Amino acid sequence: MMGGRTWDDWIDEYSKSHQHPMNKLTHSVGIPMIALSLILIPTCFFVTGFWKIPLALFVIGWILQFIGHYFEGKPPEFFKDWRFLFVGLRWWLKKIVGVGTPAGDRH
Repeated sequence: MMGGRTWDDWIDEYSKSHQHPMNKLTHSVGIPMIALSLILIPTCFFVTGFWKIPLALFVIGWILQFIGHYFEGKPPEFFKDWRFLFVGLRWWLKKIVGVGTPAGDRH
């Protein structure tokens, strides 16, 4: 699935299309919103009307992604390769939380 590339290779390429500060900001907020919306979906089967929360998080998260790419002046990476849909969360974890980077090497 990785096409013979490492996670670092995918993240490096993803990062090249996410240089503008506004794009970084919108992705830093939008990516966790989308991830949280997906995690909350099972709750919708047990709580009446709860579906509105994950739906709102999902839609707003994606709107933020596209706003960021407007400022970046580049289309989202997943337009050229669907596998980038799975790279965004890993990029966020590496950039924001520092997962996958040595201590003190957060960008």
